[in-house]
Amino acid sequence: MQQIPFDFAVAAQPTLDNFVIGANQEVMTTLRAWLHGELHEPCICLWGMPGSGRTHLLRAAVACAQESQVAARYVSDAAALVTLDRHAVKLLAIDTIEALDAPAQACLFSLLNAAGAGELRLLLAADNAPVALPLRDDVRTRVALGLVLQVKPLSDEQKRQALAAHAHACSFELPNEVIDYLLVHGQRDMRSLIAVLDAADRYSLQTKRPVSLTLVREVLERSRAAAALRDPYLSDE
Repeated sequence: MQQIPFDFAVAAQPTLDNFVIGANQEVMTTLRAWLHGELHEPCICLWGMPGSGRTHLLRAAVACAQESQVAARYVSDAAALVTLDRHAVKLLAIDTIEALDAPAQACLFSLLNAAGAGELRLLLAADNAPVALPLRDDVRTRVALGLVLQVKPLSDEQKRQALAAHAHACSFELPNEVIDYLLVHGQRDMRSLIAVLDAADRYSLQTKRPVSLTLVREVLERSRAAAALRDPYLSDE
């Protein structure tokens, strides 16, 4: 039997160009201006519900900065933040700040002060507006003093259009029933949905079968089986 790769980690890396904007035109315009030095803000905080694209934007911003030879780094956990050499970066993207423990919050406070002094720029992400985050009062207040932007999730109709457009760009047509199935049974963030489509496209080419509901179901089932083998606890979910 032919081995088919079902590792969705091969999905396209997050960039500003492959972010599906939806109702986030202001966010994208502001972020581009900030990255290009047209907007002088020491700190920007992006907040929104899970799946809205916050992590995509943080990773894309870091990639964009690195392409311009700016020392930039993405951090997503407290331990990495505490051990970070802040003098080695000029742009730091910190994800899920609502989950930072006490030492990491102290570190963030220090970084906010450094950003205010012009030593670096911060791009933060959280699941709620700064005033509602479970952070130290001084940290929460300092984050709220920066530029705060809400990242709004795509509507189902916008996701449908984006998935159909992606399939068309990859030279295959996506049946409506496949889109319906993905929105019900797949992870609902666009990065995961696009990754499924790309895996289905590869599988379609290798098996010489069209991208259909049956094929997409098979892709998802094999992916879940492979994930369960890597982590047996997933099989109980």
